[in-house]
Amino acid sequence: MVFSSNIFLLFFLPIFLLAYFVTPQRFRNYTLLLASLVFYAFGAPDFILLLIGECIVNYFLVKAMYRCTDGARTVSTTKKKLLCALSIIMALGLLLYFKYANFFVDNLNALLGWMHHVPVKWREVALPIGISFFTFQSITYTIDVYRGTTQPSRSLTDYVLYIMMFPQLIAGPIVRYNSVAAQIISRQSTMEDRMTGFYRFVIGLAKKVLIANTLAQVADQAFGMGSGLSTGAAWIGMLSYTFQIYFDFSGYSDMAIGLGRMMGFSFPENFMNPYTSRSITEFWRRWHMTLGTFMKEYLYIPLGGNRKGAARTYLNLVIVFLCSGFWHGAAWTFVLWGAFHGLFQIFDRIGMAKVLDKMGKLPSMLLTFFVVNLGWVLFRADGVQQAGAFYQALFSFKGGAALALDARFWTVFALAVVFSFITLLKGGQKLQDRIFAETYTISRSWVMFAVTALLFILSVGSLMVSDFNPFIYFRF
Repeated sequence: MVFSSNIFLLFFLPIFLLAYFVTPQRFRNYTLLLASLVFYAFGAPDFILLLIGECIVNYFLVKAMYRCTDGARTVSTTKKKLLCALSIIMALGLLLYFKYANFFVDNLNALLGWMHHVPVKWREVALPIGISFFTFQSITYTIDVYRGTTQPSRSLTDYVLYIMMFPQLIAGPIVRYNSVAAQIISRQSTMEDRMTGFYRFVIGLAKKVLIANTLAQVADQAFGMGSGLSTGAAWIGMLSYTFQIYFDFSGYSDMAIGLGRMMGFSFPENFMNPYTSRSITEFWRRWHMTLGTFMKEYLYIPLGGNRKGAARTYLNLVIVFLCSGFWHGAAWTFVLWGAFHGLFQIFDRIGMAKVLDKMGKLPSMLLTFFVVNLGWVLFRADGVQQAGAFYQALFSFKGGAALALDARFWTVFALAVVFSFITLLKGGQKLQDRIFAETYTISRSWVMFAVTALLFILSVGSLMVSDFNPFIYFRF
């Protein structure tokens, strides 16, 4: 089940909200936990017991690890490290098996075939939805408790709720335990929270259904043709995917943040106008920000960050972005995409960022946007060969197959451009702040109500008349 589906919008969500708000305050966590388990089981019933079991084991492992510390004094360093390692190995082990086993076996068989050996017989492993976000939150909890930056959860149900809370379970944002621990124990949900949260949810729903889904059809058409495309059609296809992935993922993040707000949770923002960035380094401070924070806090800094000289810094950046690329998907295109961004991070540090800064705001932004677009080709392509064919179409400057583009596409495409670069317009930042209002005021109530109702009706109507509803990060 995903948020942008009528079964969620018309059945699950209203039933859940009704049950949640009629439940006495002290029992609402149990209602939310039950709903989260039902939500996950609806989409992946075969894996629900496995993930619950992993939560139970990890909860007690971390509890035992925490007991190795007596106040500020570590009683048993060896035991503490061992338990921490076991917790991380268990979490990563599940991720590696379910997400990457097929990839490794396929590549092994390709190598064996090249050497004229018999391939390994293998039954493909199904991928549980949301396992990457599940794993990352489990790791942050373990490491934060190990470092002493937070205490372990007060109860098993609170910990399972943190890991499997349905608003952020499938596609984030990645929420650190210490940022919501107090809210899990006690939180308030005022009428302003509920109205503002639902408004934010509907904004995200409209971004996903009305913009991303429309652009996705053209992007799919373009990438399906590959080198047969004309150069103009290839550029339209690439830009369509660039805006699709932004409105798809940021829309889903908006929905998660809005759902959390309705219940009194404050989830971190995940996007901040990434396509207005003036360098790739800045882009990664604005794109999927919770992933960037995770990679920095739990991989880049432990590797040494920038504290061990320039060469080591560059190596650490390459490792981080290779891991980031591989995390996004078990394919060589994702590895290359990670290496691509890691390489430009190094370029920024050896002087490109200064050159871009001297170019001025608009030229540096356009150049960065161009580089990001080229990277998305690798991210979207089904394989290295398809990516190569698409690059060929982009720069061959020859004729070829055209795309079926109608007035609806061009209208949505124009809206995507405007809302991606809205802060560059005069008064754009103020307008964006009003769109993503953090407070629900009486003076704006009727306007917000009308906008919310209209966007909700249009989104549900669009879902009813079309079964085309892809979600890029659904199984990440």
